[in-house]
Amino acid sequence: MEVLRLIDYSLPKVEEIVIKPNMCYYWDWSTGQTTDPLFVAALIDLLREEISSQVKISIVESDASAMKCKYAFKYLGYEKLAKEYDVNLVNLSEAEAEKAQVSANGEVFEFSVPKIIKDADLRVNAAKMKYMSFTKVSCALKNIYGCNPYSKKFQFHSKLDKVLAALNKVMPFNLHMLDGLTVCGSKPLKLGLIMASQDPVATDAAAATIMGINPKSLAYLKLAEKEGLGKSKFVPKGTDLRYFKSLYPRKSLSEKTLLFGYRVACALGLDKRLI
Repeated sequence: MEVLRLIDYSLPKVEEIVIKPNMCYYWDWSTGQTTDPLFVAALIDLLREEISSQVKISIVESDASAMKCKYAFKYLGYEKLAKEYDVNLVNLSEAEAEKAQVSANGEVFEFSVPKIIKDADLRVNAAKMKYMSFTKVSCALKNIYGCNPYSKKFQFHSKLDKVLAALNKVMPFNLHMLDGLTVCGSKPLKLGLIMASQDPVATDAAAATIMGINPKSLAYLKLAEKEGLGKSKFVPKGTDLRYFKSLYPRKSLSEKTLLFGYRVACALGLDKRLI
């Protein structure tokens, strides 16, 4: 993908890769709420082309309070994708895991870390950008929330800012890819955006800017930066962010502040459904 060239990222020669899409609920790609299987398929093609046709790829997700993987995998198109592309489909809530302690903002948490994530040579976060009542924005950092195999995730909502920081610290991902082909806001819209960065904090700051939200207003983002997960300042590369910002179906208008510093790549994505 062009976005990887824009951030000077070369895919390493690895043997095992984990891809974590967003499958938060039984909403298919057309709603803008979940990662498009077409996006993941293109990513798989790229990984095999650039690394090796024999590289082992696993698509992972976990059960949630109101979503079960055994239904979501089929309904959202990932069961079909796994068969066609010969990749593993893993429910993290049923996978082998190890206990690990991690602190965030002075509080210690204990999570079960799936071995498939811990042992992967390359971890790719295939996130979505959405509004969320608890954190205002859901994007790269929030998508790792789904790597927690514990299904009753609503119990963490009262401490979500700290939990997001803790989970991203204990399960760091190497590359963050944002599927903005179709987005949701006041309505679903085909935006045609693909974004990439090695920094999840910068990714979320860029996404928030496009969505009309000042990154400085996001408590979870400030905590993530404080915990050393990345930098909220970014340098946009490729297509001007103002193009995507002008089109995004915003729910409300906020302060419009653009911060510069860390490299984030944005590009127009090709959706075969539009050809």
